[in-house]
Formats: sequence, structure tokens, C-alpha cells
Amino acid sequence: MEKKKNIAIIGSTGSIGTQALEVIRENPENFVAEVLVGNCNAELLIAQALEFNPNAVVIADESKYKQVKEALSATDIKVYAGAKAVEQIVEMETIDLVLAAVVGYAGLASTINAIKHKKQIALANKETLVVAGELVTRLALENAVNIYPVDSEHSAIFQCLAGEWDNKIEKIYLTASGGPFRGKTRQDLLNVTKAQALKHPNWTMGAKITIDSASLMNKGLEVIEAKWLFNIGVEKIDVIVHPQSIIHSIVQFEDGSMKAQMGLPDMKLPIQYAMGFPLRIKNKFPRFDFLNYPQLTFEKPDLDTFTNLKLAFSALNKGGNMPCVLNAANEVAVQAFLEDKIGFLQMSEIVGNTLEKVSFIKTPDYSQYIDCDKEARTIALELIN
Repeated sequence: MEKKKNIAIIGSTGSIGTQALEVIRENPENFVAEVLVGNCNAELLIAQALEFNPNAVVIADESKYKQVKEALSATDIKVYAGAKAVEQIVEMETIDLVLAAVVGYAGLASTINAIKHKKQIALANKETLVVAGELVTRLALENAVNIYPVDSEHSAIFQCLAGEWDNKIEKIYLTASGGPFRGKTRQDLLNVTKAQALKHPNWTMGAKITIDSASLMNKGLEVIEAKWLFNIGVEKIDVIVHPQSIIHSIVQFEDGSMKAQMGLPDMKLPIQYAMGFPLRIKNKFPRFDFLNYPQLTFEKPDLDTFTNLKLAFSALNKGGNMPCVLNAANEVAVQAFLEDKIGFLQMSEIVGNTLEKVSFIKTPDYSQYIDCDKEARTIALELIN
């Protein structure tokens, strides 16, 4: 790499953010942590700032501003707080790449602002494209901004497409582990506990994404994200359950040949690939051994038991504001499940009912997305209470 890349990590205290800092720690000759943004974990943000000495930090929770400011008073690090600061910090001229790693709808505003200020994006926040894919991809095109996917499945597709930009895609297969409840019936899932749902067989992720993986909503969100990232029709996107999580996704071309990207399930690899693109940077991550995996297996997802995936395909087919409604209702439902207010199967019931109650808007603008998100959350909360 000719010059070090200055990275702004929006969500540095979360699962993706902490792993991105591990990549930066291992590659000081390639990357600089220029800006760190945390939500409310002030202690971790302070520790990160003291280690990586960024230009600036932002704590979204304004009540923690004084704590962070005082802890960093002996340094030259600028300290800001609040949602507006999270949105504005991406405008800093010294930033080369913004890693959007905030979970959920909360990541949308800063990503849109970063694109408007012509910053390259490494996108770990799938909800940005789920909620406003049309708007975000149009803005990226207008501002000549590249969006590098960090999700392991979308990174896999992106890697398979390198050197294939002029060749037409016949089909994309997004692989899914099937989560902790693969093979279970609806009857089995009636009394599933939060602790059981949080035990993912292959990946280590934050609570929200882990629950989404257990309900297959995560795969539904990824289908929507794939449509916008790769400018592909929904009829060309398929989901296949692959319990070993070694093949991260597959691209099939018009001649029938297929490319798959393989490797051990480790989020640091797609994070490093997105930050370092177009270079592959040497690392010491554990290596895959075929003899440890003598069989790789595949099966169809069970859409009757895991209706979230069906709901996501339906929302994408309808288009407009429906994926935004799907996402908002799901965020509320997952939170309610994590707070033991509803059962596992009720999450998809709440999402389905909310989709029916919100009015359809064919081509929403940004303000309509904001209104729609609020309306869907209000309806979902009413359904819970």
C-alpha cells in the first residue's frame, strides 16, 4: 500500500468495530484509526482512543461526554458527542474510508453523509441498504463512491466478481448456516429461550445479528442488500443452507460456471479485504484445512418454519418503503424478544402484521423513509404491548 489509509470506524465499540481495530493493530503500516465512534460504551471507547490515538472520537450518548473528555484530556484527541456529531464527523478531510459498523437503522444518516462528502465506504451495516437501497446506491453513483461490502456473504460475492465486471450474473447463492435451530419445527420453537437463540454454531456476532441469524431474518436482510450492492433482480438471488459456513457465497455466470469464496468463518477476513481493497494483505489468521471438513453439505431453507425469510423476499418484491418497514418492525421485535416480552415465533408475526398496516410508497424520498421508520416502529410496539 503506497500510503496508509485513514479509517473512520462508526461503531468502534461493537463486534465489527473491535475486530476492525484488531486488523489495524496487526497492520500499522497499512491503516490508521483516524476517527472512532462509539454508542454508549464510554470505557471501551476511552481504552481504544488511548491505544490508537485517533484524531477524534465521538460518543453518541451525550451523557457520557464529560467522562470521555476528562479521560482523554491529557491527549490531543478531539472529543465530540451526540447523534449530530456522529453524522458530521465523517466530513473530516483526513478520512479516506468510512467503516459503517453501527447495527441497525441508526447507521443510515452517517453513511449517507459520508457518501455526500465523497468518502469511500466499507459497509458492515446491512440495514442502510435494506432501508434505503435505491437512494444510497444512487447517491454513491452520483458521488463516484465505492461501497465495499463487509458482510461475509457479500464480501464473498464481491471477491468472486473481481475481474468479472463485464460478465453477466445468472444467479447469486447466499449461503446460510441455518442458525442454532436448523431442522426444528414451529412446535419446537414455541418455547425457545433467549440464551438458546444467542448460541450461534459458527459465528461470533453482536446480540441483534445473532437473533436475526437464528430467525433467518439476517439472510432476508442480506438478500435485499445483495440486490442493491450488485444491481441484480430478486429472481436471480437464491438462499441455500450450508451448515459448515465454509463456502461464504457463490456466483453463477451465464455460461453455467460457478465461483465460490471459501474460508473459515472469521469476520476479520472480509473486514480486512474491504479496508485494503484492491490489495490482499498478508495475515496470521487460522487457515482452512480440507481434511477437517471432509463433507460440505447443502439444503433448502425451511420457509414455513422460518417465515422471516419469506417476508423479506415479499418486501423486496413489493419494493418502495416495504423493506424499510420490514427492518423497523424487526428491530423492535428483536429488542422485545431480548427483553423477554415476546416469544421467538412472535417476532415474525409482528413483522408480518406491521408490513400489512403501513401504507405503501413506491419511491420514497429520505424524509419519507424517516417517517416510515417511525410509523413502523410505533405500530410494532403497539402490537407487542
